[in-house]
Amino acid sequence: MANLLLIDDDPSLIPGQMRQAFPAPAHRVEVVGTGAEGLKRVGSRPPDVILLDLGLPDQSGLEVYQQIRRIDARIPVIFVTMAKTADAAIEAMKQGAYDYLFKPLDLQQLRRVVGEGLEVAWRMREPAILAETATDPDVEGAILGSCPAMREVYKAIGRVAAQDVPVLITGESGTGKELVARAIYQHGPRGKAPFLALNCAAIPENLLESELFGHEKGAFTGADRRRIGKFEQCNGGTLFLDEIGDMPLPLQAKILRVLQEQSFERVGGNETVRTDVRLIAATHRDLKVLSAEGRFRPDLYYRLGVFTIHLPPLRERGDDLALLAERYLRRYSRELGREVREFAPEAMERLRSYGWPGNIRELQSVLKQALLRASGTVLLPAFLPEPLGATGQTAPLLSAGEEPGVETWIVRQRLGSDVRDLYAHAHRELDRLLLPRVMEYARGSQHQAALLLGIARQTLRLKLRDLGLSITRPSEADEDDSG
Repeated sequence: MANLLLIDDDPSLIPGQMRQAFPAPAHRVEVVGTGAEGLKRVGSRPPDVILLDLGLPDQSGLEVYQQIRRIDARIPVIFVTMAKTADAAIEAMKQGAYDYLFKPLDLQQLRRVVGEGLEVAWRMREPAILAETATDPDVEGAILGSCPAMREVYKAIGRVAAQDVPVLITGESGTGKELVARAIYQHGPRGKAPFLALNCAAIPENLLESELFGHEKGAFTGADRRRIGKFEQCNGGTLFLDEIGDMPLPLQAKILRVLQEQSFERVGGNETVRTDVRLIAATHRDLKVLSAEGRFRPDLYYRLGVFTIHLPPLRERGDDLALLAERYLRRYSRELGREVREFAPEAMERLRSYGWPGNIRELQSVLKQALLRASGTVLLPAFLPEPLGATGQTAPLLSAGEEPGVETWIVRQRLGSDVRDLYAHAHRELDRLLLPRVMEYARGSQHQAALLLGIARQTLRLKLRDLGLSITRPSEADEDDSG
């Protein structure tokens, strides 16, 4: 259950909008009318996300926010403001607030911003436990595994967590790099300060600079107000930049300056902004090779690579596969309402013989699909999706140094043509093939489909709408489970 706290003295509209946007039982919305009541509530039972009105009857929203930061700086605080008080909301962003919304609230924007805030809260609070053995394999957030390579990962996290230096995490996609980043954050001196994550490959190049460094009003078309970027918003905390190997070269120079001087300018601005942020970066690419090819700045690579942690692919982790599979089987069986408790020996053997090019993320997806097909208490080979399922054919095991290829006709069909948007095209076509099948497996339940895909339910809805695919109206139970 997500716990939301609204601190607002207007009982007429916003509380009703909040309860409409975030219905029970998946959410609990608590409303208080004064700053003093809000602070008392935060001190006794810290909520996951706070919505805070700037104009309170007993004190200013900024004063309340500063006191909330002293209680727990990790709680995402979203300011609710009239347009005329936008300057105060921007000042709050500079002090670390998560975002701000204008009255009257737009429900779609409210759901999006609060949903993102809940994800940020989860990233900061979900414990990333270093567990070399499966003494308690059901603990959420545990980094499991006892193979030699994973034991080296645990040692590396222990060595660097307390040192306030940049860290580079390398490894193939799906190996769990963000979990390692959260472990470093939580075991370090900034563990009570904010933690923000940004995927450099998921944001268009023309927007990434603004996301990182912010922009001034009028800096470009559509910049109708000042924006505070992640480096300023995360002052005092830790910023995790995933897929930094996909960052454009001009932005790499600004990242290097932040690492060296802890200062930058917003897009379209001349003011030098000071910040104090610990940077953790991750990539599935070989930055040394990219540097030699001129596609990544060598000076940034050397600065980031002072301390590097490499995560092994799943195919090289031996018996860790069974440990992880059993843990995820229990977890997803509960989430999806299944009674499956164990693997048939033949099913486990098929998991062991597969190459897992998508690593842990692919294992999670395969098990979710299998559980949606399963009946009874034992997971049989027939429940496994292709290429692991009833046909008995498995993908060849990859050698230790071999990179997994992209085996899809979507790409092969377009290679060699004059196309210039292959990345976007391939992802869109894959969605067009994948999403209808997933919705079919999930029997029309968007909640279960989102769990299977490992994405937010709102993201699934947007993808279905963008592709012009019909959106099955969720059942009442599905609505209650929304988040």
